[in-house]
Amino acid sequence: MSNTNNPSTNNDAMSFADLFESSLQHEVKDGEITKGTIVAVQRDQVIVDIGSKSEGYVPIHEFPMVNGERKVSTGQEINVLVEARESDSGLIRLSKDKADRVKIWDEIAKAADEDATIEGVIVSRVKGGLSVDIGVKAFLPGSQVDLRPIRNLDKLIGQTFRFKVIKYNKRRNNIVLSRRLVLEQERTELKSQTLDRLAEGAILDGTVKNITDYGAFIDLGGIDGLLHITDMSWGRLNHPSEMFSVGQDIRVKVLKFDEPTERVSLGLKQIQDDPWIDADQHFAVGTKVSGVIVSITDYGAFVELRPGIEGLVHVTEMSWTKRVKHPSKLVSIGDEVEAIVLDLDIATKRISLGIKQCEPNPWTMLAQKYPMGTVLRGPLRSVTDFGIFVGIEDGIDGLVHISDLSWSARFEHPSELYDKGIDIDAVVLNIDAEQERFSLGIKQLSDDPWRAVPEHLTEGSRLDARIIKVAMDHAYCELDPGVEGRLDARDYDDGSSQDLAQALNLGETLLVEISNIDVERRIMHVRHVRG
Repeated sequence: MSNTNNPSTNNDAMSFADLFESSLQHEVKDGEITKGTIVAVQRDQVIVDIGSKSEGYVPIHEFPMVNGERKVSTGQEINVLVEARESDSGLIRLSKDKADRVKIWDEIAKAADEDATIEGVIVSRVKGGLSVDIGVKAFLPGSQVDLRPIRNLDKLIGQTFRFKVIKYNKRRNNIVLSRRLVLEQERTELKSQTLDRLAEGAILDGTVKNITDYGAFIDLGGIDGLLHITDMSWGRLNHPSEMFSVGQDIRVKVLKFDEPTERVSLGLKQIQDDPWIDADQHFAVGTKVSGVIVSITDYGAFVELRPGIEGLVHVTEMSWTKRVKHPSKLVSIGDEVEAIVLDLDIATKRISLGIKQCEPNPWTMLAQKYPMGTVLRGPLRSVTDFGIFVGIEDGIDGLVHISDLSWSARFEHPSELYDKGIDIDAVVLNIDAEQERFSLGIKQLSDDPWRAVPEHLTEGSRLDARIIKVAMDHAYCELDPGVEGRLDARDYDDGSSQDLAQALNLGETLLVEISNIDVERRIMHVRHVRG
């Protein structure tokens, strides 16, 4: 009896009762979700201890396959939903899939209510967007995939992202997600951090976001900056795509930042040394250099001497002898050439080059080869209003000015005397190597008939003269071979008319008297003497 009154004995008895009661565990109800531990893995089912009198089972197919095998092992803790108290086998029927689904919907509701994110895998392309596995199937509209439209949505399949829940309906099993809202939030956070570091002169890391004809837009982290094509390289660049591709990481310098508009101008070449700083040490006037033709214009060709430094070969500095109508007739882009530095202006970053100066100037040899008075023969290359050009050597022509064609012949145009293509004899009158001019004469091949005029023709002399040219108010008559006299209408009188074109005929002979002689000017006037 004393034992029953012993407090310690009563406490021990109560502890034992408690332990016995607790050993029975709690009895789970149908539809309840509870945690269990896998105690055995069988062929078709997995046995789970859920702390009840009876163990439960989960069909093996509810466990995922990984590399051809079920991802399940003893000792693993899982959440299950009680579907039936006991089956014929005496085990409680459980469902892992349904427990996961209930848990996922709870997470979805929580994410939507708290504006949180949820992770999922894009599994397929569907009409209007993408299908995402977040434990249950959800829909990601195309407009919510990224900050910018993505043309190829298929490339995202298999990738894992975080999303925000725009709306959901558990009863209809409908969930709509947005990745764009996540990116916008991240961008806003990045932008705040970037603005703290953004200042003129700062050097920042960025990613090429977009490329245009005039430059590239660089994502600096929540804010974009423009890297203009002129600030990409010290050298020539035809298009930004020659240097960059979308997604490329680069380091740039902030050239200008307009805080109110958040416009950022960036530079890449400004991080590097200006190649023109020591150009005078490498490209002094007279230096022979080599480079590659990188651009051709109507007036010349640009030669890259080293990255960032180009020189211009003007079209007139390409050849000593060839008449170059366009630089492309002599050089092409990509050609390697040698040239001489003719001028250097570091202030304006200009270098003038000459290609022809790498070869001896043929004009300097002409004076020795063709002394004044030398008679030569060459083809008539062209006829102009002011004279004719005669070929001397390859690329070198001599000009016979219209005044040096004939001592006495009168003509309106040199083509009246000469045709292109014929060979002509001429005498060297002058060679100007500096101006590259070669002067020839044809009339100088014969004696000047006016030299003999004072010997036998004087004022007052009368002689028969043949009419060789006639107009209404004047006519020319031949007084000596190569010597002509002018007969004006006022000095002609046959007693009937003053219109010489009607009164005289070519070849007709008249008696004339010399009224005036100017040998230096080669002018002689006559008047008609009536017989």
